[in-house]
Amino acid sequence: MSVRSKMASFDDDIDFRLVWRRGIALSALFILLSLVGIIGRGLNLGIDFEGGTSWDVPGESLSVGDARDAVESTGEEAAKVQTVGRGSSQIIRVQSRAVDAEAEAAVSDALAEAAGIKVTDITVSNVGPSWGDQISAKAQRALLVFFVLITLYIAVRLEWKMAIGALAAVVHDLVISVGVYALFQIEITPATVIAFLTILGYSLYDTIVVFDRMQENVIQLTSTSKRTYTDMVSLSLNQVLMRSVNTTITSLLPVISLLVVGSSILGAVALQEFALALTIGLLSGAYSSIVVAAPVVAWIKEREPHNRDLRARLGARAARLDAPHAPVITVPSGTGVRSDGPPPSLSGRAIPPRPRKKGKRR
Repeated sequence: MSVRSKMASFDDDIDFRLVWRRGIALSALFILLSLVGIIGRGLNLGIDFEGGTSWDVPGESLSVGDARDAVESTGEEAAKVQTVGRGSSQIIRVQSRAVDAEAEAAVSDALAEAAGIKVTDITVSNVGPSWGDQISAKAQRALLVFFVLITLYIAVRLEWKMAIGALAAVVHDLVISVGVYALFQIEITPATVIAFLTILGYSLYDTIVVFDRMQENVIQLTSTSKRTYTDMVSLSLNQVLMRSVNTTITSLLPVISLLVVGSSILGAVALQEFALALTIGLLSGAYSSIVVAAPVVAWIKEREPHNRDLRARLGARAARLDAPHAPVITVPSGTGVRSDGPPPSLSGRAIPPRPRKKGKRR
């Protein structure tokens, strides 16, 4: 076997048609769970979207439990308490629904007494829900513009059927990412929304890499080709698989660093919210480019007339090759029939050899 033929065999060592069958079922399960979380449990929107009051209490002496007890003593039992920062820069952040001036002062006094500081050292901020509505509206417009521009770009650069596959992968990634936040009730902040929009770019990059290789290989599908369009897609995925894996790993390393170092060591909550959404989106994007985008395009393209004809021709050829051959009749030894003589009769009895004619003696 030549070096070129060996390389060709290694390029197609994974049958992605089997991967698609299991992957699509797994994606359907993920999407179903995500929809259950989004519809059933709802999204845990932060104070920036729903509005409310926030207290930032400095000092290392105040624990989360003490802060929660102090807030509940004033009647605000639904407040959320979390630690932000580490060391000397650590603060306790308390977030609650919007309260009037009297309740705000009562919470500030209780927190100051629990922390042993002055009331003036506590930073109080009030956020109205209108600001969160503006962020949501802008995010929806950005998402709509993104879908339109990407559809036009892929339709012109590649073809419109690939644009459908790319959009299916992007929607898949968004639904699963938002569903994870809904199922685990992770708070959604403006940083999370920005991360969701960033996910679209990563998901699209992996998909474009696969589609570009498919466009390079599609010229090999002629009337004498030995591959169907689906076989060609599987070959293309084999050829770009390691590139997609390496790209995903190199993209995840700095994001995981933000998630671990930023939240665990530095205590930057905003970095944690951003990095968590990116981590989910990167993993889902690498997965969807192989399991969602590619099979969607293959399913659409296989219905084109020339691809249907190619599949039918290859199917007929495979049927001819798999057809049973005529039975080979062996002649048992000792029947007196030569190996180069006439075949045995259909009745199973050996046909005796024709007697030789005796020549005339001179």
